[in-house]
Amino acid sequence: MKRGKDAGAERGAPVRRPRSSDDTRVDELLTRAAHGDEQAFAGVYDALAAPVMGLVWRVLRNEALAEEVTQDVMVEVWRTADHFRAERGPARAWVLTVAHRRAVDRVRSVSAGKARELRTAVLEQERPFDAVAEEVEVREDHRVVFRCLTGLAAHLRLPLVLAYYEGLTYTEVADCLSTPVGTIKSRMRQGLQRLRECLEGRS
Repeated sequence: MKRGKDAGAERGAPVRRPRSSDDTRVDELLTRAAHGDEQAFAGVYDALAAPVMGLVWRVLRNEALAEEVTQDVMVEVWRTADHFRAERGPARAWVLTVAHRRAVDRVRSVSAGKARELRTAVLEQERPFDAVAEEVEVREDHRVVFRCLTGLAAHLRLPLVLAYYEGLTYTEVADCLSTPVGTIKSRMRQGLQRLRECLEGRS
């Protein structure tokens, strides 16, 4: 029967990777920053801003947004440095957890904004603006739009997704799908009409 470390590993007990000297240095800097040491926080920033930017970019796939979120993350780290507990794990892991949460929140925010934009365009087709605005306020949950989108045929759905979620122009959508611009405009009108019917049917 195995004992000690071997037995623990066999049972699946978590094994923590020993902190590197760099991890220890950043832990110490963040602890000092928690007591208001701005120079120490500058060291934390220099050590972790690039890894934070890399993680955030992989989530957002947009450099400008990634830079903005990275700055927000580092400000949050400075403001909440006193929440860091070295005994629970290295500062790097704590900061990257904050970064991942921020990035996911931004994805959700952008997605909700795009859904509201598309919903407004759909409902504006044959309805007065006030009615559209009222319905946008009532329908906070943008998942309704996604469900209606998935019900469209691919040739109607793809142009709308590219235009409203990727921000492409008619010409860019046509190039992307190797389809004439006139055909793309016609399909988008049909798609918006079908979406409007779907949204009204769910009201």
